[in-house]
Order: sequence, then C-alpha cells, then structure tokens
Amino acid sequence: MKSANRILFVSQEINPFFEEQTPVRLLNRMLPEICQANGFEARTFMPKFGEVNERRHQLHDVIRLSGMNLGIDDIDHPLLIKVSSIPGARMQIYFIDNDDLFHRRRGIKDAFGIEYKDNDVRTIFFCRGVLETVEKLRWAPSLIQCSGWMAALIPLYVKKAFGGTPFFADSKVVIALDNNEYTTPFGSRFSEKLLIDGVMGIDVRSLAGMPVGYEELMHLAIDYSDAVILTTPNYNQRLVNYAQNRGKAVYDLTGKNADEYIALYHSILEKQ
Repeated sequence: MKSANRILFVSQEINPFFEEQTPVRLLNRMLPEICQANGFEARTFMPKFGEVNERRHQLHDVIRLSGMNLGIDDIDHPLLIKVSSIPGARMQIYFIDNDDLFHRRRGIKDAFGIEYKDNDVRTIFFCRGVLETVEKLRWAPSLIQCSGWMAALIPLYVKKAFGGTPFFADSKVVIALDNNEYTTPFGSRFSEKLLIDGVMGIDVRSLAGMPVGYEELMHLAIDYSDAVILTTPNYNQRLVNYAQNRGKAVYDLTGKNADEYIALYHSILEKQ
C-alpha cells in the first residue's frame, strides 16, 4: 500500500483553470508533472470554483468517489468529485465540488470583490474532501504538499483525524507559503467547526473563541506540518519567524528551478 515515491499536491489554484496566469498557479501546474517525469507518482487536488469551465477543460464526474456527506457545524454537505486531464502532460486533476459551496460561485470573492462569509466552511470542506477521497482511492501518499490558505487544514487533519489510518500514518506534510492572503477573518466559532473524530478542542485551542485571520490560520498549518517551503518572493516574514521559532525546517525555494524541488522531496522522504 505504502510507496516511497507518492506525492499528493493539494493546491488552491492551478494553471490553466483560471484566466490569469500567476507564478503560484504556474508552479502548482508544473511541480506534479516534473515529479512524474522524475519517477514519482503524483496526484493533484483543487477546489472546483465556479469559474472553472467544465466544458472547455472537459471535467467529468467521478461517480464512484462522490456521494459522501461531510457534516460541518451540524449541516451535511454532499461531496462531489470531478476530474480533468491536462493535454500533453499525462496528468489528472481531481476537483472537490459542492453545488452550494463551490459550483455556483467564483473563487474566494464574489463578483463585487467581497470575500465570501463562509470561506471558513469552504476551507474545511475542501480539506476534508481531499483526504476522504484519497482514502477512497486507496492511494497512500508519502509526502503531501499544501499550497494556498484553503489547503491549510490538511496538516491538522492528516496528523490528528487521519493519522491513524494506513493511508496517512507515515505521510510527511509540507506547507508552501506564498503571497496569497485573505483579509476577512473567519468567525469566532471556526475552531468549533473544525472538530471531527480525532480532532479535539485542545488541538485547535490557539484559535478558540476569536476571529481567525490569515496568520492565525497559517500558524495552525505550520504547527502540524513537518516543513515549510517558501515559493514566492513576497512571502510573509512573520510566518517564517513563527515557523523557525517552532523548530520547523524552512526551505527557501523562491526562484529555484524544478531540480531543487525534486532534491528537497527526496531529502524529506529519505528522513522517514
């Protein structure tokens, strides 16, 4: 079941599914393909935001993986899984979808540029949906790289809720810091919404009873990650300082080529 060369990429945004090509989106598109060319098995997940054109990118429903309900704050949200292939890359992208949370809406902001009030629930749904789907696929990753704040709960859930399963027991988790932040804090009940089997109040006590801004969310991600990767020049230095103070390994790969990412992945996996 466990293979030493499996990397799971959980990314908030990936090229070419958005009109604008940003460095982070291009990097998230490139890394899985480069990994596969270097002998790794790679799988990639992202949210199925409303602006992702299903016809243009030929998305298909994956019935055997869909149909589960994820309960968040006493509300059940049906999990839908879709998949698309990137032409010429031999690479599939899995999409986490839900009619109310993603399908009918844009990315993190509405048409007026206002961040959605339920981005907290969308983040929880996305992260839990990824891990539930990977279990259904019976595909055990040795390394998980998280990109974007909407993937920031993956480290917590891997280490606490899914860490006892054979699929994630030995998985290393790295969080990639970039310059994509949100500005509207999550509500003060966010920590309560995070609770599922395996995740207790003490595990998220740093967020309890207060609005949760970008830095507080990323602190939680860093706490449960095995390492931190810097991917864009304009990263948040306060988060780097926090990671270093917590004794986390921080790797600055800004401006580096793909070979250095591959070398880092090998280095992290060799330490298992």
